[in-house]
Amino acid sequence: METARTHRRSILLLCGDYMEDYEAMVAFQALQAFGLSVHAVCPGKTVGEFCRTAIHGLSGSHPINYYERIGHKFTLNAAFDEIEWSQYEGLVIPGGRAPEYLAVNASVVNLVRKFSTSGKPMAAICHGSLVLAAADAVRGRKCTAYPGVRHVLKDAGAIWVEPKSLADCVADGNVVTGVTYFGNPEFIRLFVAALGGTISGATNKRILLLCGDHMEDYEVTVPFHTLEALGCLVDAVCPYKKKGETCLTVVHDWEEGSQTYSEKIGQHFTLTADFNSISNSKYDALVIPGGRAPEVLALEGGVVAIVKEFMGANKPVGSIGHGAQILAAAGVLKGRKCTGHPAVKLDIGLAGASWLEPAHVDRSFTDGNLVTAASWSAHPHFLAELMGLLGIHVSFN
Repeated sequence: METARTHRRSILLLCGDYMEDYEAMVAFQALQAFGLSVHAVCPGKTVGEFCRTAIHGLSGSHPINYYERIGHKFTLNAAFDEIEWSQYEGLVIPGGRAPEYLAVNASVVNLVRKFSTSGKPMAAICHGSLVLAAADAVRGRKCTAYPGVRHVLKDAGAIWVEPKSLADCVADGNVVTGVTYFGNPEFIRLFVAALGGTISGATNKRILLLCGDHMEDYEVTVPFHTLEALGCLVDAVCPYKKKGETCLTVVHDWEEGSQTYSEKIGQHFTLTADFNSISNSKYDALVIPGGRAPEVLALEGGVVAIVKEFMGANKPVGSIGHGAQILAAAGVLKGRKCTGHPAVKLDIGLAGASWLEPAHVDRSFTDGNLVTAASWSAHPHFLAELMGLLGIHVSFN
């Protein structure tokens, strides 16, 4: 694992059990794709242990009521008790229920105070602002958050900015705050700017995302939010569905003693365009998430035609996990080198491709215009490779 001392810029991600799923993983993987080293830590836990995430979605009659489901197991890559805060350039605090107890942990509060007094960038989303409030890091600063914590931030001396939507974000000096994961793209973009980062090459880039019911939760949302954070226009489409309709995602994870991955219900992912009205020529790249959706999408003539057109035009195409099933069905893999989830090794081989064994699940492979990854664990490398093909760069002063 890369250490803070050997990387030009390192970020600390403050984790806890039942932190919100997207608010932890999207920032964690997007920032790595942008070339930063991100260390995820949790009090009382060490490297290789995990925090259980929580999936929050809107429900009930009140506009900000939410349900909670158990999400992924988020693996920590650094030990809280061993970190040296001065080695990090910035701090990110996800929301969910974790901040409620992190905010009363003396070691956590002391750590956040050090970041605050040093003037280093701090970004907190949703309930994550509770930790900033506990560390007296919001006094006199414009902040927003999930509306349920408004009174706490006001009592902590913050200048409350009432959100107009659940995607709103606010930056005031070194403090970036967001309402919920709906605002992940802007939240990440503001944090990158606070770190002195500059994004180039993304203007007018349009990406098409092929979706379907039971696609893997991370494998659609992390690329979607990351590419939007870069400034790309991303259209998510699904056969037989229209803009504003949703696809149900699934959470795929590994449980101890199991021979294959487990599956839990994920989020309702909202589509941003009509499948039947898209024009492939307007898009610069295609991304195919994994999960169980590709098995069904591979049977759709319209989906296969899209893949053939992008591959024939030599435009960047990215496939994650089981997404390679669609590539195989489209007959575009002959003579190519690629990978995917181990369960699709047979599909890829029979389609005429050379299988690349994903010895390290956090890596992806690039063969010409094609980028393939075994699972969501490879997102940072996968997205960085896709960015390279698109000519998108993130640089830091």
